[in-house]
Amino acid sequence: MIVAGLRNIEKSILSVKLPEWLKMNHWDAEPVLYHTSLFDTCAGLVDYRDREITLKISGTARAMMECLALSPERFALSEAYELMEGLNALRPMQVQELLEQCKSIKTKRLFLYFAEKANHAWLKYVDTTSVDLGSGKRIIVTNGALTSKYELLLITPCKPAINTVK
Repeated sequence: MIVAGLRNIEKSILSVKLPEWLKMNHWDAEPVLYHTSLFDTCAGLVDYRDREITLKISGTARAMMECLALSPERFALSEAYELMEGLNALRPMQVQELLEQCKSIKTKRLFLYFAEKANHAWLKYVDTTSVDLGSGKRIIVTNGALTSKYELLLITPCKPAINTVK
C-alpha cells in the first residue's frame, strides 16, 4: 500500500499506523505502508468504493510511477516493466499532468523509458518537452548499461517482447 499526495489531515491519520480493519483482514501478504514524496497534489488519485467504504487510492498511471519510485530497492525493475507493458489504455492528458507534477527525475525517466520500450500508442500524445527530466545520469543499478536517451544506468536495456510463431 502506497500513500502519497494526501491532504494534511489524511497524512496525519495515516502516518501513525495502518487502520485496524486493514491489519485485521486476512491478506495473502502483509500490507506494508510506504510514504512517498513524488507529488504535492492529489493528482492521479481516485475513489475506490466497496459497499459502505470509500478509499482514496492511486489511479493506474500514478500507481505505476509509485512502483518505479520504489525500484529497484523494493520493487523489481523487471516486474515494473511487465506492468508497464500492460498499460495500453492510459490517458495521455493524465500521464502528462503526472509527469509534470512528479518530483522524481528517476521516476519520470523510468516511466518514459519503459513506456517507449513497450511501444505504447498513447506516448506520442505526451509532450515530453514540458517535463523536467533533469540532467546527468541516473544510476539505477551499479555496473549497468547506459541508456542513451534517458541516461539511465540499468542492468540491460529492456526490449519489447518479440513474438515468435512456429
